[in-house]
Amino acid sequence: MADHSTFVPAQNRSNVGLRILLWAILIAFAIWFLLPAYVVVGTSLKDLGEIRGGSLLALPHELNFTAWRHAWSEACIGVKCTGLEPYFWNSVIMAIPSVLLSTLLGALTGYALTKWRFRGANVVFALILFGCFVPFQVVILPMAQTLGKIGITNTVYGLILVHTVYGLAFTTLFFRNYYVTIPDELVRAATIDGAGFFTIFRRIILPLSPPIIVVSVIWQFTQIWNDFLFGASFTTGGAQPITVAMNNLVNTTTGVKQYNVDMAAALITAAPTLFVYIVAGRYFVRGLTAGSVKG
Repeated sequence: MADHSTFVPAQNRSNVGLRILLWAILIAFAIWFLLPAYVVVGTSLKDLGEIRGGSLLALPHELNFTAWRHAWSEACIGVKCTGLEPYFWNSVIMAIPSVLLSTLLGALTGYALTKWRFRGANVVFALILFGCFVPFQVVILPMAQTLGKIGITNTVYGLILVHTVYGLAFTTLFFRNYYVTIPDELVRAATIDGAGFFTIFRRIILPLSPPIIVVSVIWQFTQIWNDFLFGASFTTGGAQPITVAMNNLVNTTTGVKQYNVDMAAALITAAPTLFVYIVAGRYFVRGLTAGSVKG
């Protein structure tokens, strides 16, 4: 009888070698993708002398947050040397209501399209879905005219309206696809018991919606916070969001180029979206896949 014991160690060695190769590839790709972030963070913690005299990849000799303070409260953006702080709060004031409104309206619209179907519901959904593919540039002129007619041009409130309207197509798509998986019998039973449209939505549909609400919030917050085109098109001066202010800070520097301040400004601008993904990113894919199969 042949002894197969000698083949086991060889197979184990093959598996170990494959794992080592896979880990090496993953680590190499991780280093490749994280290298720019390392350079940005490292440069923001150096002074100008160290940046000029040292290597781009060298660690800071000491942690120096002067560039961060300068970018936050002292850097000149246009003719105002207020730093990014007021523009950061502009983005906060813009993003939070826009996310909440677009998510709530998307949930209501998705609920109506799936559980309270009406004649032409499929046509309405097709038109809303078409809105997901409309480029930003197409809506700039009509949106500017609308903002002018209702008197909120060059204000944060105008940006709230713009992002709420533009994001409604995406949030409706998310909620509609998720609510299709909820059994219609729940709504019928509640209707027989005398519950109305909003009662069913509040007491039955919303408690079942946290996974897709997380998806909508992450998606909308990221899109709204990172938006540059709408902010640059519809606002000027003190009403601009932080993305436009950061661009102006980098492009209007006079005299010596302060690379450490520019890098600190970029990190301050990106910090909220990074925080959202770090805290809730794992729920994003779960929420998307939760409505992918009809149960």
